[in-house]
Amino acid sequence: MPAGLNNGWSYRDRIAPGDAGRSLCAYFAGRYRHSSQALWQARLAAGEIRWNGQLLLVDRRLATGDRLEWDRPPWEEPPVPEHWCTVFDDGDLHVINKPSGLPVVPAGGYLEHTLQRMLERRWVERGGGVPRPVHRLGRFTSGLLVCARQQATRAWLSARLRQTTASPASGPGDGGQPCRKIYRALTVPAALPLEPGEWLEVSTAIGRRPHPLLGEVWCAASADSPGALAARSVVRLLERRADGDRVEVTIHSGRPHQIRIHLASLGAPLLGDPLYL
Repeated sequence: MPAGLNNGWSYRDRIAPGDAGRSLCAYFAGRYRHSSQALWQARLAAGEIRWNGQLLLVDRRLATGDRLEWDRPPWEEPPVPEHWCTVFDDGDLHVINKPSGLPVVPAGGYLEHTLQRMLERRWVERGGGVPRPVHRLGRFTSGLLVCARQQATRAWLSARLRQTTASPASGPGDGGQPCRKIYRALTVPAALPLEPGEWLEVSTAIGRRPHPLLGEVWCAASADSPGALAARSVVRLLERRADGDRVEVTIHSGRPHQIRIHLASLGAPLLGDPLYL
């Protein structure tokens, strides 16, 4: 799908007690960290923001229960792959082989150029139920994505996946979980302290920290740091190659960017990863 202009989007927020008393621009700068308070001031002046249904042109203090709406103007979305292979479809379950480079759900500047929107457009045109993703895969991750048309099926599958993260196994290949999440990847060459066939466990916690360009990012954290999330991965070295080591990673928790962060914490980041080095 080539780069193209979308129709814009309205972001809606309701002010919780903990945010009462903050200025609108300070709230938005904290909520959407990709933009500074100065940029939110400019959006106010441009008439993009409504407060309790009324157009607001100057900053003001917020109260509990206030409703905010940011009418983001249309923006150009980057090109993405638009073709995928259906691996299985029984009329309810719909399993897709997702290509690398295609976001699953709207986020990070992608709205219409996502697999979810493509599924909606395709199946609405055909007059059938729309398959909706049960889980997510990162934009640059390729592999099987499970979708379901019936809400009850999605709920059941989601529960099975939650059990996966709540019941860590004792080692690689343990069959005690109803589902297993297994990924294969290339890391920078000769960085892991393993021989082919050997494995190790990573239990580094994952938390947030400020980033000068991205606002805030997930990263490796000490287990006792505020907001840190416990995480566990098992990394097996499959093959050493000149262009990168091929590894298999089984995750026993579903933390943001877990594989990228855990491999980087070992000094063996994913090949080509621009952030976790």
